[in-house]
Amino acid sequence: MKRVLSLSLLAATMLWSCGAQESKEETVDVNNMTEQELMDYAKGIHERVITLDTHDDINTSNFTEETNYTQRLSTQINLPKMEEGGLDVAWFVVYTGQGELTEEGFARAYENADDKFKAIHRLCEEIAPDKIELAYTSDDVRRIVAAGKKVAMIGVENGYPIGMEIERVKEFYDRGARYMSLSHNGHSQLSDSNTGERDSVWLHNGLSELGKEVIAEMNKYGMMIDLSHPSKEANMQAMKLSKAPVIASHSSARTLNDVSRNLDDEQLMMLKENGGVVQTVAFKSYVNSEKNRANSAKYGEVMEAVAAEENFEMKSRGELREMSSEEREAYYERLTEIREKHGDRLQQEVNASAPPVDVADFVDHVDYLVNKIGLEHVGISSDFDGGGGVEGWKDASETFNVTLELVKRGYTEEEIGMMWSGNLLRVLDECQEVAKKIQAGEL
Repeated sequence: MKRVLSLSLLAATMLWSCGAQESKEETVDVNNMTEQELMDYAKGIHERVITLDTHDDINTSNFTEETNYTQRLSTQINLPKMEEGGLDVAWFVVYTGQGELTEEGFARAYENADDKFKAIHRLCEEIAPDKIELAYTSDDVRRIVAAGKKVAMIGVENGYPIGMEIERVKEFYDRGARYMSLSHNGHSQLSDSNTGERDSVWLHNGLSELGKEVIAEMNKYGMMIDLSHPSKEANMQAMKLSKAPVIASHSSARTLNDVSRNLDDEQLMMLKENGGVVQTVAFKSYVNSEKNRANSAKYGEVMEAVAAEENFEMKSRGELREMSSEEREAYYERLTEIREKHGDRLQQEVNASAPPVDVADFVDHVDYLVNKIGLEHVGISSDFDGGGGVEGWKDASETFNVTLELVKRGYTEEEIGMMWSGNLLRVLDECQEVAKKIQAGEL
């Protein structure tokens, strides 16, 4: 996708004609820019638009007074890395893995979700209120960014913690949740999961009756419905039932990479009709499975050779499970030392014959989605600390590289701003407007 950018100049280039004020337009062709001019142009855009990532997993052990996101931790996302990469808004995820559909299972799931809600609030209200603030609306986002602080938002990945208590939808909304998926990897009490494609075993053939009620409840309070992880049938049913636009918080295009976590064209066209947005995800195996497998295999091959030179024996998963915790800790400590010592060699030898999935591969999905359903329905997500990251956008400190690649493809500043945050915030606004009408008895 190569397009010519149109740059509107401001007052200095204003012309007066027939008593009317007109702006002079200068056409800028990125293909004729020097490398430095292109970088400067992209940096200007990156600084002006609001950059928003809809899916960042958390571990609550990193939300304590001693260890927290004010520090440059090894996590892919934290405040120093957000500052370095120019990422303004992070949606921290209240994720719960799928367990048993029993009272005990629901209780454990709720305890997990409660812990994560508390951790996010603790970061924003006790640990670093001068650096990051929790947003509940799009107006909050713009206000907080204008104040020079980072923005936290909350998404719920897997409705499992709802249990059988539908009133928890409002509780989660009141605690800041602005989207929720009804399942994760494994069927929940609310919805079938995409993982049913592995064995064609389904629990509900889409949504359960309670799941349908939860959809209505989410509409009532203005919480966005997230299509990432439920089954195709569940997603189609959700879009038919929802009175508000939906999102896919971290999914890419199935036509480009045939994995069940991506959305196929039928779901995409229905999402377009619904007015929703798909947040393209930079998760290597969702972007290009074949390329990622080749890179991983080559890395294993080169790593084996490096390990042999260091007289270090690589262990299988089975062998690692049989080790004591002390032995495993010593094994990983030595493995890390070797990887760091030979990092440059590993990268050069692996990438020479099996290059990694990179930002360009990721933006290929953006291009496909834009061409298929329209730019106003496309956004950006990383799935950092949940398996996400590609070469060039391995963590939040490299966020600018996404904007740079979008500029290289010919997207304008307005379009880049829409994909980085405008489209998602528009859906949030619409969901909250629908909620007001439902609560007023107008819908």
